[in-house]
Amino acid sequence: LPDSWCRRAGLSPGCVSTAAGAYQIIRPTWEDVRRAGAWGPRLNDFGPESQDEAARRILAQSGALDAIATGDFDAALWRASSRWASLPGSGAGQPQITRERAFAILDEGLRIYA
Repeated sequence: LPDSWCRRAGLSPGCVSTAAGAYQIIRPTWEDVRRAGAWGPRLNDFGPESQDEAARRILAQSGALDAIATGDFDAALWRASSRWASLPGSGAGQPQITRERAFAILDEGLRIYA
C-alpha cells in the first residue's frame, strides 16, 4: 500500500493489505466475524457463501442492517462506511466510490435477489 495509507492506518511505511474476496475483508475483520456467535455458527471456509455471510455480519455489527430494514439506505451507507474503507464517508483515507455508485451496486444486488 502507499506509505500515506499505511501511516493513516497507524502502520509503518511499506505495509501490505490482507484484503481479500468479493468484499475485500481484511484478516482481523474475518477472524472476528467468522467466529460463532449470536449471528450464527463458525464460518469454516472463505468460499462465496461464507463471504456473503461475513458481509452480512459486518453490516449487522455496524448497525447498517437495521437501517436497511427500515429503508434508510443513506444511514446504512454511513454506518457501513465505518467498516469498509472504499465506501463514501469512510475515514480510512483510501479511494472511495461515490454515493451514486454505492446505490447503483445496491440496486443491482436487489434485482439479483428479488
